[in-house]
Amino acid sequence: MWCRGIRGATAVPQNSKDAIIAASRELLRQMVDANGVRIDDVACILFTTTPDLNAAFPAAAARELGWLQVPLLCSQEMDVPDGFPRCLRVLMLFNTEKRNEDIVHLYLRGTEVLRDDMNKSS
Repeated sequence: MWCRGIRGATAVPQNSKDAIIAASRELLRQMVDANGVRIDDVACILFTTTPDLNAAFPAAAARELGWLQVPLLCSQEMDVPDGFPRCLRVLMLFNTEKRNEDIVHLYLRGTEVLRDDMNKSS
């Protein structure tokens, strides 16, 4: 068994608690569904947001989903000029028998442009 990472990103329509939590919940569910992740196999989840998203911790969505034993960490992305605005990114580390090339990375709501080379969600 290996510890593998699943990358995901989504655009958040506005800097509000409800919008950040909803976007985080949607992305997490799709990452889990696309990769057949069992919550017991999740090692940790790292969340980042661009500096224009600060109304809520995106990890709160995981807690609302009942993921009470999963270590979670929120951080802020670098403020890069011309970066993708209102962007929420997730790195989920989980234990699996899958090979790296079998992991489905998800880029939603316009963030596909961030990693066209990895995007399998389209």
